[in-house]
Amino acid sequence: MQTEHTPDIYLASRSPRRRELLDQIGVRYAWVAADTEETAKENEAPEVYVLRLALDKARAGLKARESGLELPVLGADTIVVLDDELLGKPETEEQGGAMLLKLSGRTHKVLTALAMVDGEREATRLSVSHVTFRELSREEAVRYWHTGEPWDKAGGYAIQGRAAVFIERLEGSYSGVMGLPLFETAQLLEEFNVAYQRHW
Repeated sequence: MQTEHTPDIYLASRSPRRRELLDQIGVRYAWVAADTEETAKENEAPEVYVLRLALDKARAGLKARESGLELPVLGADTIVVLDDELLGKPETEEQGGAMLLKLSGRTHKVLTALAMVDGEREATRLSVSHVTFRELSREEAVRYWHTGEPWDKAGGYAIQGRAAVFIERLEGSYSGVMGLPLFETAQLLEEFNVAYQRHW
C-alpha cells in the first residue's frame, strides 16, 4: 500500500506485479481486501469467467474500502487457457511440472480482465494474449518449480521472471500476461478521471 501520497484509487489485488505496474505509470493507490470465490460455473466461457471475477473483486473492494475515502476500485484477474482448459495456480511440484509440460511447444491464451467501480458505475476491459512456449524437458520443468517462481502464478509461470527463456513468441500484451494490461488500465483510469504518468 502506498502511503507517501493520498491515493486516487483502491487496488483490489494482493499481486505485487500489479502494484509494480501501477507504480510504473505513476498511479497513486491503496490496497483493499477483496476475497472472492474463484470457481468457474458450469459451461462458463473463459472470457465470461475472468470478467466476472475481476468485477466481483472490484465490487468486494468497494464494500471494504475506508469510509470517507470514496475512491474508485480496480479489480483484476488473470487466467491461462489451453485448448479450452483453465490452468490455475499449481500447489505441488507434480502439478507445476505437469502444467509446464502441457504448455511445452504449444500456444496458449492469457486472459486478463479489469474492472473499475465507484458505486455509481462499472466498467470492464479484457486483454487477450497468445503465448508460445518452446519445447521443454521434464528436468527443466522440475528445476523451474524449485526456483519458487511458479507459486501463485496462473499457468505456473512468470513471464517477467526466469520463464522468459521458455517463451518463443508473444502476441498481445506483455503487461497483460504479467497481470495488469497497461493499455486497458489507462483506458479505465481516463474513463474515471484518474490521473497517471505523474512522474514522467
